[in-house]
Amino acid sequence: MTLPPPARTGMSLDEVDTPALLLDLDAFEHNLDTLDRTLAGRPVRIRPHAKSHKCPRIALAQMQRGAVGVCCQKVAEAEALVDGGVTDVMVSNEVVGAGKLAKLAALAKRARISVLADHPDAVDALATAVRGTGASIDVLVEVDVGAGRCGTLPGEPAAVLAAHIAGKPGLRFRGIHAYHGGAQHLRTPAERESAITSAVDQVKDTLAALKKHGLEAEIVTGAGTGTYLLEAASGIYNEIQPGSYVFMDADYGRNLEADGTPVHTFRHSLFVLATVMSRPTPTRAVVDAGLKAHSVDSGNPEVAGVPGAVFQRASDEHGTIQVASPFDLPLASKVKLIPGHCDPTVNLYDWLVCYRGNRVEDVWPISARGAFY
Repeated sequence: MTLPPPARTGMSLDEVDTPALLLDLDAFEHNLDTLDRTLAGRPVRIRPHAKSHKCPRIALAQMQRGAVGVCCQKVAEAEALVDGGVTDVMVSNEVVGAGKLAKLAALAKRARISVLADHPDAVDALATAVRGTGASIDVLVEVDVGAGRCGTLPGEPAAVLAAHIAGKPGLRFRGIHAYHGGAQHLRTPAERESAITSAVDQVKDTLAALKKHGLEAEIVTGAGTGTYLLEAASGIYNEIQPGSYVFMDADYGRNLEADGTPVHTFRHSLFVLATVMSRPTPTRAVVDAGLKAHSVDSGNPEVAGVPGAVFQRASDEHGTIQVASPFDLPLASKVKLIPGHCDPTVNLYDWLVCYRGNRVEDVWPISARGAFY
């Protein structure tokens, strides 16, 4: 059941019911502009990852600024995005199971759909699902370039799989997916550069193997918020997939610039708005946003705008904050929390409350919330 939105246009933030997921539109638009500015003159397409926001309104805003489409991770996410008007979606994941494949084939009659493969049996099942539907699906070989998750080995194994895809009616071999997820949160620039240099070398080996099979990768895609400039500068990648840049969570904020300072390319735009529900001691405030209001897999949220305040721990419905002054965070006051990890936090909410200054400007549905399948 989708709950009613916690806010209405024109409300002040003090009137918004909590916990609520906020989007600072000024910071959000700054982040969209910054991505464009940092990529100006580079021959790469932008295909942002929608698993971060799960929101067709954001996907369409990205495409209006020149993105060729978006990525998502699940078929149900792709359905929600296409229902919301998105015309080009890459499911940047393997899809297994007859039910899911049938839905993917049906979706490919409504929008341009691409998907990843790392095993010939999965390719065969996809070709079977498409047969007789009149649909066609673009397929990219996922190559493991260091993440240690899905993906075939680079070089010849990837090329053999690409040839298998190319021989299947209803499927189009489009290229290589080479995303190094583990590199995104390496803290120093040197660590990130080393990881992506290795990834690029493995992609080069794969492209050479494809050539021997008479194949060419039209698309070489990957990259994330932490490394996208490295892939863009490689001369090998021609498409990038940053997702979290629109929000910037606390964990990405711990990445470092070359001078050792926290990364500052993008601004924090996503917050969980919470209310102080208890003030039991001069140094402790308790808010109504606990484990069910934000994800702590990448650490606790940070407290925005209250110097010295530290979010110490969360239980199901409570968040405990240590404050520096007995006058900070009085009872019934509102506080913004910067999520440790934006993606799973967004997935907890049905609505994004979009604001400028202290006023709600709009409320956007998070249409793909809970789309796990």
